[in-house]
Amino acid sequence: MRAVVIATLPGLFALTWFFGWGNLINVIWCSLIALLSESVVLLIRKRPLAFYLGDYSALVTGVLLGLTLPPLAPWWVSFVAVTFAIIVAKHLYGGMGYNPFNPAMVGFALVLISFPVAMTTSWAAPVSLLDNPLGFLDTLATIFGFATQSVDAFTMATPLDVYKHEIGHSIAEDVVKNPVFGNFIAHGWEWANIAFLAGGLFLMKKGVFTWHAPISMLAALTAMSLIFGWDADQTTPPLLHIFAGATMLGAFFIATDPVTSAVSPQGKLVYGAGIGILTYVIRTYGSYPDAIAFSVLLMNFAAPFIDLYTQPRTYGYAKAKRGGKEPQ
Repeated sequence: MRAVVIATLPGLFALTWFFGWGNLINVIWCSLIALLSESVVLLIRKRPLAFYLGDYSALVTGVLLGLTLPPLAPWWVSFVAVTFAIIVAKHLYGGMGYNPFNPAMVGFALVLISFPVAMTTSWAAPVSLLDNPLGFLDTLATIFGFATQSVDAFTMATPLDVYKHEIGHSIAEDVVKNPVFGNFIAHGWEWANIAFLAGGLFLMKKGVFTWHAPISMLAALTAMSLIFGWDADQTTPPLLHIFAGATMLGAFFIATDPVTSAVSPQGKLVYGAGIGILTYVIRTYGSYPDAIAFSVLLMNFAAPFIDLYTQPRTYGYAKAKRGGKEPQ
């Protein structure tokens, strides 16, 4: 868990560099709320604080929510997301190891459905596009509600959202002229995704998780984009699917949750591919521009079913036949 937190730092740095202080403040705020919520529930359940806080699972939930929530989201949105993730999505099911759904994604989905305005109008514009970007104290004031200036001047829709809504009445050449796309793919978002990719590869090299789920998710998302989204004048192109939004964060830090994902290597391949396919479908045909949370939760629901049909062969036994298993 500590390695996971460390691996998120390059992505957090990239988000802070390109979009200002919002994500850094959110990560600190969400982490504090996560640890406080975890402590309160542990006291109620009469469990030792030091032992259970020492697994860093609550901290990881807070960090992931701080990274995924809009940088300028009001403090109470983050508070609701984190407390619901820890208290309901985690401890209501018995605590660490018993939760069937990823707590961070449950919290994110809750506030996305409950507070759509706050969750869709609080994305920070790239600081390089602003004449007077928000400083640390101004960002702090904006998030906690004592700012003296309008937030609208510092917010902007995400690249996925812009492309999805503008391509219906325009062509790709005109859509990408929007400053949010920058000179490459998606202004700032591509570097944040590359940073999360680097952090994910670091965790993979350390053996924190295997390659099956993240690579199959990215492969499935890429394949769907190439097959159904090859015409950039009609739908979002593949590079934007891969390097915009929370794609790399979802692939390497959320889909790899060992508690809520499939267990066997074959199961992880199916699990990751399902997330990739659902992400493309929801992004393209659904109401939400980024679909990582809903895709992960749906596949969390399917993980036990996947495990049932992808159980590895028991050592010492041949592949199951109609009449049963035959010992070798």
